Amino acid sequence: MAETAKPLLIKRYASRRLYNTETSDYVTLEDIAGFIRAGREVQIVDLKSGDDLTRQYLLQIVAEHESKGDTVLPTNVLTDLVRSYTSNIQSVVPQFLAASFEMLRDGQSKVMENMGIPNPLAAMPGFDLMRKQQEAFMKTMIGGVPGWASTTVAKEEAEAPASSEDLADIKKQLAELQKKLSKL
Repeated sequence: MAETAKPLLIKRYASRRLYNTETSDYVTLEDIAGFIRAGREVQIVDLKSGDDLTRQYLLQIVAEHESKGDTVLPTNVLTDLVRSYTSNIQSVVPQFLAASFEMLRDGQSKVMENMGIPNPLAAMPGFDLMRKQQEAFMKTMIGGVPGWASTTVAKEEAEAPASSEDLADIKKQLAELQKKLSKL
C-alpha cells in the first residue's frame, strides 16, 4: 500500500466497531497495525464526538503485541517510561524517543541502500554506531539537568566519536540520573 498525503480515516462507532472510510468496511486492530506497517498514516476518530482516538488505539496495538510475546520493549524501558510520567524530564522523553526512531529509520534506509538486505533488522550493520549516537543524544538532552555537564560540553562530546570510556561514562551518568529521578 503506498503512502498517501492524508492519513487513512478510521471512524469508531458507538458499538466500538472501527470503520475504514476508504474501503467502506469494518477493520480490526490487526488490520490497522497492517496499514501502519505498510507505511500508511492512520487517524482514528470517534464518530459521535469527533475526538481523536489515534493514540489510544496505537497504545492498545502495542500492548496487545507485547502481551502476545512479540516483545520489542524490554521491561526496563517500560519501567523508565512509567517513571518519566512523574519526573522533571518528562518533556525530554518524547523528543528523545522520536529522535531515536528517526535515527533507526535512517539507519535502516542506509542499510537497504548499501547492502540490498530485504529485512534491515536481520543483519543490522552499524547498529552499535546508532546506539552510541542515541546515548550521545540523551547526554545532550539531559545536559541542562543540575549536576550534569553543560549542554555545550555535552553537544561537543556528542559530535565526537564515542570511545569505550565515553560509553562507560555515559552509562554511569545515566545510572546516576535514574537514582536521582527515583528519589524525586
